[in-house]
Amino acid sequence: SIVHLTFLHESGSNNPLGIISHCDKIPFHSYVTTKDILEFILLCTPFLTLTCL
Repeated sequence: SIVHLTFLHESGSNNPLGIISHCDKIPFHSYVTTKDILEFILLCTPFLTLTCL
């Protein structure tokens, strides 16, 4: 935790390893959105079924 406090908070970096990220250049795949929506529906269905009965 001392290393964390010394290096991360003093430098203010959220990338302590210095990995170059090009998040804006990677296209967002539609599979992820479809999968997330399907998971959300499947997760909410049992709870909605219980509350509506």
